Amino acid sequence: MKTMKTYLAGLFILIGLIGMSAFTYSQDVRQDKQARKEAKAAQRNAAFNALDSLLSSGRYVLEADYLQNKYGYRILVSSNLNFIRVNGPTGVLQTGSDFRVGSNGVGGTTAEGTIGDYRITRDKKNLTCTVTFNLLTNIGAFNIILNVNSGNNANATITGTTSGRLTWDGHLTNLDNSRVFKGQNTI
Repeated sequence: MKTMKTYLAGLFILIGLIGMSAFTYSQDVRQDKQARKEAKAAQRNAAFNALDSLLSSGRYVLEADYLQNKYGYRILVSSNLNFIRVNGPTGVLQTGSDFRVGSNGVGGTTAEGTIGDYRITRDKKNLTCTVTFNLLTNIGAFNIILNVNSGNNANATITGTTSGRLTWDGHLTNLDNSRVFKGQNTI
């Protein structure tokens, strides 16, 4: 009987030690998860602040990976030929193709002009920015609405004096790091 009580006491001690180690391990997992969550939030905030300073500088390029018309048709495009460039008071809208030759020499249209009414709206809760501006070029006036998230994913909707609408969908980069090729201005 005495050995049975000793075995039971040893069993309860063993179960207690296993339970305590499992409890301690679960607390470590929770703390690690919380630390990773806080680090990720800090990283997103830092990226948002870098994005805000990039947009405020007015020297960036939206390199498009897709173009979409007003009916929702999307096509994959070359990002070095399809872009929106903002360089201080001037801007460029360009579409191009690897397969055709257009009036701009790169299979599309290039419109270069002056930027007016440049405004930035910041959403600190969702870590996004919206930039709106007008671009007055030799082929017309365009209204641009650019939406960017803290991961530098961007889309810009361009409307003009006609009922057409075109959306550039891609990523935002610094003007100095851009790899775009500007064609001849369309007349």
